[in-house]
Amino acid sequence: MNEHIQKAAAVSTVTSKGQTTIPKQFRDALGIKDGTALRWTLEEGVLQVRAKTKRLEDFTPVPAPNGAHLTIEEINASIGEAVVERFRRKTAR
Repeated sequence: MNEHIQKAAAVSTVTSKGQTTIPKQFRDALGIKDGTALRWTLEEGVLQVRAKTKRLEDFTPVPAPNGAHLTIEEINASIGEAVVERFRRKTAR
């Protein structure tokens, strides 16, 4: 996120195809780029739009319980090993 906006307002128009333009100040503040997923919710007549700009990779390195830092690749490998081991135990007779 490039800017920190506490409160702002803007107006945009909806096209005949139901499309609208997100004002640049909001795109910049929320890190919205081409292809960013938006989550729309409607509750009690209030429409909220949230940009889904965080990916798992944005949170790496992830500290392990022992304080070590793990990469996404290391986390994926560890999960894969655990799945294989669990499958092996379940299917061993």
